[in-house]
Amino acid sequence: MNIEHLKLFVRLAATNNISSAGQELGLSPAVSSSHINKLEERLGVRLLHRTTRKVSLTEEGEAFLPHAVEVLSSVEAARASVGAGEVFPRGVLRVTAPASFGGMHMMPAVKDFLTRYPDLTIDFRFSDAIVDLVEGGFDIAIRNSDLKDSTLIARKLAPDNRIICASPEYLEKFGEPKTPEELENHNCINLMGLENWVFETPKGQVTIKTKGRFRSDNGEAVRDACVDGLGITINSQWIAYKHLESGELVEILKDFPLVSDTAIWAVYPSSQLLAPKVRVFIDYFSELYSSPVYWDKA
Repeated sequence: MNIEHLKLFVRLAATNNISSAGQELGLSPAVSSSHINKLEERLGVRLLHRTTRKVSLTEEGEAFLPHAVEVLSSVEAARASVGAGEVFPRGVLRVTAPASFGGMHMMPAVKDFLTRYPDLTIDFRFSDAIVDLVEGGFDIAIRNSDLKDSTLIARKLAPDNRIICASPEYLEKFGEPKTPEELENHNCINLMGLENWVFETPKGQVTIKTKGRFRSDNGEAVRDACVDGLGITINSQWIAYKHLESGELVEILKDFPLVSDTAIWAVYPSSQLLAPKVRVFIDYFSELYSSPVYWDKA
């Protein structure tokens, strides 16, 4: 089976466009179509649904995709193990990251990263949705949520310490809660999925089901609503550190830490362990966020 045909198929699955996928690999549309036809002939099945505007995977193509990714990653790892192939990383690196974290803490470093690795191209997708790496054709996912997929390798990049915050305006108007239980009498701003706040107390763990008039699926929106005095919220230090420094936000309930083991993770398929482009990306951002990380005052 031709490795170049597999590379084109994997890129096509990500772009849904033969011309775009071929262009990334330096192939003309005609050559790209020919490669896919030969791959289908070799397998004896149709891998793609074709229209005049785009292509999509057939059921057989969906089933074949993870195996194609596995083969390509194994070939790259095998070549790297004996010092063959690309010593210097090159090609397209596809990364998905949470929208707020990616915009605030990854984009400012992209210029320097690309300067270090001039043969690399980054394709970033910023989304708070949990994306399937294989189906999406991604090399790496940056996550700050629970890791549930046992088929992925995870490397911790940085802590994700979370604290309870309010604005001076809110505290002046409504008072400062002194215990977690007092939050039940306050307006709380929720990040969707984090309505139950769990605290460590001298009596053990206490769970508070918070309520309020505003919630959002975006961390920056929750933080900004808190700055505007709409209520009390949980904030990750990486998203609120500048507002804490300026005094726009104040940490409260310091004697009752949140129960949380969250962190910023880089996750990737186990077969891509030695892929040079994956390795240099993770090493770069791991060094950038090395302890003590710049946004963490703790």
